[in-house]
Amino acid sequence: NKPGNFTASKLYWIKTNEPAIYERIYKIMLPGDYIAFKMSGEITSTYSGMSEGIFFDFKNHELSKDIINAGGFDNSIFPRCGHCFEHMCSTNDLLESTIGIKSGTPISYRAGDQPNNAFALGVLHEGEAAATGGTSGVVYAVSKDVKYDVQARVNSFAHVNHMMDHPSIGTLLCINGTGILYNWIRSNNFDGMPYNELEKTASSCPIGADGLSFLPFGNGAERMLNNSVIGASIHPIDLNRHSKAHIVRAGLEGIAFAFIYGMEAMQDIGIDVSKIRAGNDNLFQSSVFANTLATVSSATINIYETTGAIGAAKGAAYGAGLYSSMEDTVKQMTLINTVEPHSNKDEYLDAYLKWKNLLINMLN
Repeated sequence: NKPGNFTASKLYWIKTNEPAIYERIYKIMLPGDYIAFKMSGEITSTYSGMSEGIFFDFKNHELSKDIINAGGFDNSIFPRCGHCFEHMCSTNDLLESTIGIKSGTPISYRAGDQPNNAFALGVLHEGEAAATGGTSGVVYAVSKDVKYDVQARVNSFAHVNHMMDHPSIGTLLCINGTGILYNWIRSNNFDGMPYNELEKTASSCPIGADGLSFLPFGNGAERMLNNSVIGASIHPIDLNRHSKAHIVRAGLEGIAFAFIYGMEAMQDIGIDVSKIRAGNDNLFQSSVFANTLATVSSATINIYETTGAIGAAKGAAYGAGLYSSMEDTVKQMTLINTVEPHSNKDEYLDAYLKWKNLLINMLN
């Protein structure tokens, strides 16, 4: 199971299909590593970043010899690695002369989007989980050890606070077709209607959208579906009963149901997500989506006024020593909304079971 969006898979593709380019490689870098390189002139990376590329050996806390040998990679092309908050390089004179940042300023934090989003939300300890619903949707849950899924429906990353003597592993569930589906519905059926008006339209329909189910998987292969590509589809449309309003309601519910289906895969490997933290943006601004997700999953959702950009800024400040502890960086988060599961779940559960049975039939 080698999904093409991981760095190891991309590197192997280059080696196999473009060997002349591969032979020219001095070092590989992740995007954040390249930015740090342009700011400092030094090539470095993080263990967390290497884990996101599927290069990391969690047990021995080093680059995976198994992956490197299987890919036929040369050890010399990998950068020097450290921890997310480790001061491994500083800005140089060229950067100062170009944009004014003083030479010698520590470059003290970098992380991938989801570990950073979790850090922004104060998700640092076992049992805590972060979520986001942008173009794709993610649930990212932290534990003290790797929760291995033999079907590779979810993936394990070294979290921003992972250390050899203090393991902190983020298990990531990714759903490709979330915000991109909502935008497709908006662009193709509602002429760019503002999202708050779309929310009112969806709320005008009953829970379950009068029997309409929307499978949102129209954005490529889904790891949680064993890399199946089943596309997006709507079932069963009753031309006498269903309107565009039903489509948007079914779309929002279908996205929530995809989250829940993936969270069931997480439960299979011992990760029970009972509380979710999310930022006040993207799909978590939709009451239809959030209430459906909370009610069917029985998880409480706490929504905070923060973003990944704020998390990155705080991470840099902590790495530079401006905070005394990691916990201090998240003490002043503002909770703006809590979504509790509805006590009457029957309609939600009926709609989810119809959706799930439809999905299983499609996969078979």
